[in-house]
Amino acid sequence: MTAASGLDAKTPDIEPALAAEPGSAAESSSAGDAAPASFVVNIPGIADDDLEPEPLDPSQIISGEPVVTGKVLWEAPDGQQIRGIWQITPGVVTDTEANELFVVVSGRATIEVEGGPVLEVGPGDACVLREGDRTRWTVHETLRKAYHISL
Repeated sequence: MTAASGLDAKTPDIEPALAAEPGSAAESSSAGDAAPASFVVNIPGIADDDLEPEPLDPSQIISGEPVVTGKVLWEAPDGQQIRGIWQITPGVVTDTEANELFVVVSGRATIEVEGGPVLEVGPGDACVLREGDRTRWTVHETLRKAYHISL
């Protein structure tokens, strides 16, 4: 499941608690830089209320009532790279993937890649999905991941 589906094209501001310490070298990046300032985010520590709704297309839902939320932490000026946090509650959904690398922070899911492998993912697992992969996600426990997508 990519976070690209339904993404707002804007780069949201990073909450003060998520940004670099005031006065640090990481905070001193100029607005014109293509690369973001360095920062640290405690992904498990971000409250569910701080994530924004990313409604699923009803045609993607196979079973259950999964809810998707997320937060874009950075987006390249040309929109071709996106980094953020994504979460889905239990259920079964389908998707067509973008080029994505993600690390599961919490939860568990089975990702079936059409014509390819069945991937079991849980906390600490890194997963790579290829652009165009058609997938079926069975989310067993609410899954939260940190991702990087290249469009």
